[in-house]
Order: sequence, then structure tokens, then C-alpha cells
Amino acid sequence: MKSQSVTAPMVEEEKSSSSSAVSDFGAWAMNVISSVGLIMANKQLMSPSGYAFGFATSLTGFHFTVTALVGLVSNATGYSTSKHVPLWELLWFSVVANMSITGMNFSLMLNSVGFYQISKLSMIPVVCVLEWLIHSKHYSKEVKSAVVVVVLGVGVCTVTDVKINTKGFICACVAVLSTSVQQIAIGSLQKKYSISSFELLSKTAPMQAISLLLLGPFVDYCLNGHSVFKYKFSSGAILFILLSCTLAVFCNVSQYLCIGRFSAVSFQVLGHMKTVAVLTLGWLLFDSELTFKNILGMAFAVIGMVIYSWAVEVGKANSKISNAKLSLTEEEIRLLKEGVENTPVKDLELGPPRA
Repeated sequence: MKSQSVTAPMVEEEKSSSSSAVSDFGAWAMNVISSVGLIMANKQLMSPSGYAFGFATSLTGFHFTVTALVGLVSNATGYSTSKHVPLWELLWFSVVANMSITGMNFSLMLNSVGFYQISKLSMIPVVCVLEWLIHSKHYSKEVKSAVVVVVLGVGVCTVTDVKINTKGFICACVAVLSTSVQQIAIGSLQKKYSISSFELLSKTAPMQAISLLLLGPFVDYCLNGHSVFKYKFSSGAILFILLSCTLAVFCNVSQYLCIGRFSAVSFQVLGHMKTVAVLTLGWLLFDSELTFKNILGMAFAVIGMVIYSWAVEVGKANSKISNAKLSLTEEEIRLLKEGVENTPVKDLELGPPRA
């Protein structure tokens, strides 16, 4: 009987672990596929050789509008429940998220492509430092080594010319800091209010949609000197905008899901698999140049991601072993105390009681 009672929890734990692994893989797969698809669709929509819709901020406003509508329909049909999150939390999160989007767009406009890529790569160490400052989180040597390999690999295959100017540098700093804070906040808010990733997205998307739709045309005009209101929407452009919005819903949901399940650092590190996929698809579909330098960098990045995944799993295993030892010690102490308290006192040395 005792062996059965010990074995049953182990079997349940293995089933739970297996189910969690499948869900984790599904979340990452959804994020990678939807993100890469979104990039390909936006490339066709925004490139001069495509539909020349050069209004990135307004397009992001469209994305969050559709995401907000999906959230409202989901709540109305009872598919998801709405939990209370203070308005001030949603407001500051939306402000930070919009600063991230606007900052990235201005950074891309004012900086060279090389410096823009470097600023994006700097998010990994920035997230690590912020999580250490905010949550006192520490990282093993293996994880730090893997992060360095990934950053170097992606840097080799994406960074070309590097030119820095004051305005571009400030915009890049704002973009990196706000994006890092936003991604850490996604996980923190989910844990703090016991809210699912989709529920949190449903609450923040309407605020981001309204603000981006209002500010987007102005920001886009500053970026490219054209007004979205004067753009001639063809049937093809509308079709790709709808496709972009649909993929953005899956991308947003999977982003919140991944960060909630893992961490902002894991999302940044493994998220660079999308960079590798985009470079490969660009070579296959758009005849983009793929040099030996690109291939070498992608190989380093993939190796770094594998090392990072291994390091994280080793850390989880060590944590489980440590917790198991701790609980075993506590259990032994508890049983020992119970044994002392419940053992009847017998006068064995004095012999049996006299009649």
C-alpha cells in the first residue's frame, strides 16, 4: 500500500510535466509561426515593391483594435472570464507598451540598421539586469554563457553598418528600456492578479488601440512625411492589412502566453529563432542575399539557444531536487515529532504496574 501511495503522485507528476511540455512547445510554435508570418505579410504590405503602406504605428493600432475586438467577443460569449485589474496598472502598462512601439519606430528611422539591430540585442542583458534589480533574480553561469553566444550569433548575422547619432541613441534607449519593462510587467501582472495571458491582453488591448489610432497618424507623418488619410487603399492592400491583423492577434496572444509561462529573458533569447527563420525565408522567398557570415551567425545563435534551453532545464532540475530534499527533511521532522508526542509512555524499566 505504501509503495502505491508513493508511486501514484510520481505518475501524476510525470503526466503533468508531459502535458506542460506539450503546452510550452505549442506556445513557442504559435509565437514563432505567427511572428514570422506577420513579418512576411508586413514586408509585402509596407515595401515599395509591394503596397507601399509605410504607416507602421497606424498599422499597429489596427492590430490592437482587432485584438481588442477578439477579446470583447471572447468575454461576451463566455469563452474567457474577466478578472479585476486596477485601472492605474492598465494605464501605466499601456503607456510603456506604446512608448516601446513608438520608440522602436523612431529608432529604426533615425539610426542605421546596424545600430538598430544592436539596440534590439541589448534587450537581453537589460532584461536580465532589470529582473535582478526588481525581482532579485539570479542567473547561472551556463545561462549567462548561452546568452552571450546567442547575442554574438545574432549580431554576426544581422549587424552591418553601425552609425550613431544623439537623437537616434536617445530613441533607442527609450525603446529598449520600455520594451524590457513591458515584457517583465506581462509576467508580473499575470502572477500578481492570477490572470491568464489572454485576459490580460484583452484588458490592455483597447487602451493601446485607442491611443495608437489617435497618435499613429501623427507619428507616421513624422517618420515618413506622408499621411495615412491620403493613402489609396486597394483591395490587395486591404487584404494584406486584414491578414496582418489576424496574424498579429496570434502573435500578441502567444507573446503574453510565452512570457507568462517562462520569463522575459527566455522570450528574448529563444525569440531570436524568429530572426533565423526570417533570414532563411527571406533568402527562399524574396531572393535576399545569404552570405557565409549570415550562416555562421545563425549557427552560433542556434547553438546558443540549445545551450540556453539545456541550462534552463538543468536549473529547473536542480531546483526540484533542492525542494525535494527540503520537503523530505521537513517531513522527517514532522514524523519524528508526531512519533515522540504519540508514543505512549511505558514504565519499561520499572517493570509492569503492580496490581
